[in-house]
Amino acid sequence: MSTYDLLVVGGGINGVGIARDAAGRGLSVLLCERDDLASHTSSWSTKLIHGGLRYLEHKEFRLVREALMEREVLLNAAPHMIEPLRFILPHHKGLRPGWMLRIGLFLYDNLGGRKHLQGTERVDLQSSALGAPLADRFKFGFEYTDCRTDDSRLVALNAIDAQERGADIRTRTELISAKREGGVWHAEIVGPHGERQTVQARVLINAAGPWVTGLISRIDGVEARKKLRLVKGSHILTERLYDHDRAYIFQNADGRIVFTIPYVNDTTLIGTTDISYEGDPASASISEEETAYLCESVSEYLKTPVTPDMVVGDFSGVRPLYDDLGKDEASAVTRDYAFDIEREAGEVPLLSIYGGKLTTYRKLAEHALEKLAGDLPAASGAWTRAATLPGGEGGYSELAATRSSLFERYGFVGEQAFDRMFKAYGARLVRVLGDAKSTDELGQSFGHGLFEAEVSYLMKNEWVRSTADLLQRRSKLAPLFSAEEEQALADFIGGRITKADEAA
Repeated sequence: MSTYDLLVVGGGINGVGIARDAAGRGLSVLLCERDDLASHTSSWSTKLIHGGLRYLEHKEFRLVREALMEREVLLNAAPHMIEPLRFILPHHKGLRPGWMLRIGLFLYDNLGGRKHLQGTERVDLQSSALGAPLADRFKFGFEYTDCRTDDSRLVALNAIDAQERGADIRTRTELISAKREGGVWHAEIVGPHGERQTVQARVLINAAGPWVTGLISRIDGVEARKKLRLVKGSHILTERLYDHDRAYIFQNADGRIVFTIPYVNDTTLIGTTDISYEGDPASASISEEETAYLCESVSEYLKTPVTPDMVVGDFSGVRPLYDDLGKDEASAVTRDYAFDIEREAGEVPLLSIYGGKLTTYRKLAEHALEKLAGDLPAASGAWTRAATLPGGEGGYSELAATRSSLFERYGFVGEQAFDRMFKAYGARLVRVLGDAKSTDELGQSFGHGLFEAEVSYLMKNEWVRSTADLLQRRSKLAPLFSAEEEQALADFIGGRITKADEAA
């Protein structure tokens, strides 16, 4: 039986980030995820790559600086799906004073060494079109830059890169138990068809997110030594609230902030809440109180109030935060991460990850492998900082030229469908559409710009096994599909899986 250098449990952003980094250092890696990639926390975020402006108030300067630096790194790594977004912060007379906002935004502009992103500007909301959706009492504000992304696709890109560098990525595969024996980990895993297998590894990584402590209970002789705070964050979707392409960041009297962000399928994303949570993280759902809170928060600023009957969609997720100080307010719990490296009498290590945020996943992975350097002497050095992700070849400076070239070749799919696909696949769109010169050459049409060629590509290269995998996580097409259209897609996917199983 061969022995892996690393067994990573968890197919969220931290797990795939570590798998990618480790594989690129020449290590053998097995990653198992009991569901699909990004099935939980990593597809429930506000979809931002940002420094976390409000964390400055909590004096988390190191976290903000690291996140701001990572914002630039990731923008260059995947410019097709991480894009700059300008945010409008209106000045609210009853809350933080203007001078405080200016100082905070000055720090935000300069802590991380900005290269590509535009700095902060003062905005006259009375004369600017950016103030048109706002109530008349808001006279001025500030405009600054962060980035947005598709969180679940970011997970997929890291998993693809990890696999191409030699990692073994297994979805729908669950860790049942693990124990130390003979100087290695012996782990029992169960695959998608119930097949059991014992694998060996020199290092075990627990990247199970909200289930990090639950996973520890399956590991022989190990107990959780750090506290995990589960916090539910909920978002709502409405039809588009305004015509321009900016986002708003609104301050609340409770000290929190709420975003309104232009989102896919001509909607506006509003979020998020921060509520302590108990129970199964997979069962989290938005409450009427959360919906009312988000509607009231943005209605405080907008000319036209947002009401619950305007909500056309919602999602909720549970964030696994590291509870360092036992703070009462969920919004005050740190978004930083912590490691617990457990070695019993010098034996092979278990590294459990607590907390973290989407923006800093790459740095977290790099940091984890630095901590484990003594256990993995064959590993080469850090490499991900200057590397691009699949589809981001050429980096930020080549983005416009890459898009123009590909649109000239594949513009026949229509601008809307092309824009969605380019954001998903970037320079690798040629692998999806190949030599096709018309939609007739892309095979069966499932509607809304989704063709057989793309579905087949996703099944072959991105672990897609269900309509939820494809419509909710690899794309954001789910709200557009009728029940009949989704069933036709399910029939196609199921037929391909059956044929593959029979061939195997």
